Amino acid sequence: MLSLEPTLQGKYEALQELFHQMGSVVIAFSGGVDSTLVLKVGFDTLGAQTKAVTAISPTFPSLEVEEVKRLSAAIGTPLQLVETDQLQIDAFVKNDATRCFHCKTDLYRLLSTLRDAVGFQTIVDGTNVDDLGEDRPGINAARQLGVRSPLVEAGFGKADIRELAKGLGLANWNKPAAACLSSRITRGLPITKAYLSRVERAEAFLVAQGVTQVRVRLHGDLARIEIAPTQMSILTQEPGRSRLVEEFKKLGFQTVTLDLEGYRAGGGNISSTNH
Repeated sequence: MLSLEPTLQGKYEALQELFHQMGSVVIAFSGGVDSTLVLKVGFDTLGAQTKAVTAISPTFPSLEVEEVKRLSAAIGTPLQLVETDQLQIDAFVKNDATRCFHCKTDLYRLLSTLRDAVGFQTIVDGTNVDDLGEDRPGINAARQLGVRSPLVEAGFGKADIRELAKGLGLANWNKPAAACLSSRITRGLPITKAYLSRVERAEAFLVAQGVTQVRVRLHGDLARIEIAPTQMSILTQEPGRSRLVEEFKKLGFQTVTLDLEGYRAGGGNISSTNH
């Protein structure tokens, strides 16, 4: 039997009640712990009246595709994969401060079409209350298009989400925060498929070296690596340093740097200068 402290139990019950009120939902499912919890509770509450949809695009890491399949299968709900391509949206490719707004607007318009096709009532996402204090243009897009955030409505912060996800047996309850690949490209530098591929391959290499949470920030031909300070020795000591430089040069980077400030959310929100 699930044992939660009273405050979290109350939020859990409020979340279940929200799904009952919504009746049927299309869930924007990314494979992160937030949207996985939404999917789990939604499916447990509404069953077949829950539809999970994941958008596959050049900005979505290929390794995450298999992850969303595994997670949805473990929960027991069918998953619909839909292809999108934000690189066809000029305002997105421009890569200014409104990039996420244009991406999410495109996604939620697509989900609205899917929702109407199956006769469901509501589109929901995995936004939580801790996200509200950050610069999130994507949240504005969600609100404009009527997307609801049940975790916000039930009062869930990130710590609540991880605790409940762990209690419900979700495999990714402690998964590090993720973000689309376009967030790695410094603002003002146009987003291209080549840049996205370079970042994805660079991060995959670092994960293979044992780094658990990483962002490779792309400033043109310069790579700025963000990882936890406790793991920096993996990359600064030999033979790790030499392997890192060799691999990144192969990928097309001319300069390889390690950000001593370490990993931090929003670290890519630095405007391009002369890189």
